[in-house]
Amino acid sequence: MYCLPPHIVLSFLAVCMVVGIPAETLQAGSFHPETGEELSDNRTFSYRMLDEFPTLDPQLNQDSEGFDVIRDLFEGLYNQGETGNLVPGVAERHVISNANRTYTFHLREMAKWSNGDPLTAFDFVYAWRRAVDPATASPYAWYVGLSMISNASKIIAGEKPPTELGVTAVDDYTLEVHLKQPLPYFPEMTTYATFFPTHRATIEKYGIAWTRPENIVSNGAYILTEHVPKEYHTRERNPYYWNNNATFMEKVTGKVVNDENLALTRYLAGELDMTGVPSGQYPNLVADYPDEAKSVPILCSYYFAINHTDSAHPALGDQRVRKALSYAIDRDVIVQSVLKGGQYPAYSFTHWATAGFRMPEIDYMKLSQADRDSIAKSLMHEAGYGKENDLKFTFIYNTSEAHKLIATVVAQMWKQKLGIEIELVNYEWKTYLDIRSTQQFDLARAGWCGDYNEASTFLDIMTTGNTINSGRFSNAEVDLLMQEAKKQADPQSHYSEVETILADEMAIIPVYHYASAFMLKPDVKGWPYDNVQKQWYSKDLYRVKEM
Repeated sequence: MYCLPPHIVLSFLAVCMVVGIPAETLQAGSFHPETGEELSDNRTFSYRMLDEFPTLDPQLNQDSEGFDVIRDLFEGLYNQGETGNLVPGVAERHVISNANRTYTFHLREMAKWSNGDPLTAFDFVYAWRRAVDPATASPYAWYVGLSMISNASKIIAGEKPPTELGVTAVDDYTLEVHLKQPLPYFPEMTTYATFFPTHRATIEKYGIAWTRPENIVSNGAYILTEHVPKEYHTRERNPYYWNNNATFMEKVTGKVVNDENLALTRYLAGELDMTGVPSGQYPNLVADYPDEAKSVPILCSYYFAINHTDSAHPALGDQRVRKALSYAIDRDVIVQSVLKGGQYPAYSFTHWATAGFRMPEIDYMKLSQADRDSIAKSLMHEAGYGKENDLKFTFIYNTSEAHKLIATVVAQMWKQKLGIEIELVNYEWKTYLDIRSTQQFDLARAGWCGDYNEASTFLDIMTTGNTINSGRFSNAEVDLLMQEAKKQADPQSHYSEVETILADEMAIIPVYHYASAFMLKPDVKGWPYDNVQKQWYSKDLYRVKEM
């Protein structure tokens, strides 16, 4: 168990005396200043986590579970609002110049680190250089490359030193970013963890242990106060946060509960304020708890990764086999009979709710399932596989009842329709990521959530060399189209071409587009239901007094 030492765990009154903030301003009062709602005396929030986060280091994070925590502990230039709109964070504003290739961010002088140090533009320069430095081995270094910051890709490739990154601290509160070409959604990209600032002195002092509660120095609305790995962690209000007076929740607890049914039981018993809905249970829950059961679109796509390298079963190198696997999946059964939570059958990788994205016409999407099954059988026969030449693939997934159920149902479909045997193997999250990233699988359950609301957040990961492209699919035309798309005012035609190629090559097997089905206590307000990226911030939540 990691806890803050006594000299840091101070009462809010004591902290106020140190930093000169009036104690009374830290109390939200009995009514919400904007909505007028009467506030509850309960200022805590607890939620279920499926897995332990692998890291709380912003430059090393690559999963959504960790990002939920990091958004509370750290703050970048901008945050997202209730509809996904940009909201000022450390940056109060920015100015664009040099033919849309230079962004000048003006930082707020009130921003501080949780130990009281001033937060400056130099902290962003340090963090961004750290992200692209090969020595850091950031799994999201590619993301900085996609942002078009000058020299980012060359630094990642080891061709230039990190000091050549196109980001400069003009002074303590002015950050200048130079892009090699215009990118209209660059500010939106800065809301992801990779672009958050990090405290250099703390990292250099503690190394990999810098994110432990007793060591961590962060700049977000909360500080990490306790962490019991694979069980729970707590985060509490950061009195040095520049907008602390507008924060209502005093304490947030994330509890790791791998079993979603157990999590629901604990929610109904009052142990959790929020949890996911187990597969198939949403219709009954919304009938029994209409004020608590929610389902909203979320910018994530569920798919099966196919190993395109030599370590996979040789049959997966045959386009016909890959297509047969995809065609034989009855997606309507999965979303309507298994999940039942508002999910949408997927035949493209990009989520249908992505801003500005128009779903292309994918050929097999328009067929009946009976026709898809018939084509799948013919493709397998053409490829030389059948009863006399059976196939057996290994399918990996991270531990979850929902993932297990989907894998089992799909494996049965493949067995019954195509005679393919599937060995299902599950792993804990970190192990699963390691195995998937080293191509030790034939097929793998995977999911991708957009880091910003634009189709390239999905399609870029299918380019050659992208570290998230765990199947190592490679297509020169896809690479070229995605490069050209970044130069276009309306890249939709290129995105449609890429989706068509992915479907024709069956680079991956899209299964469904997510909806977020969850239970939330009715007295908890401020949840961003209309933010399709599901970027929620504890600082925006509050509880109202129950009548």
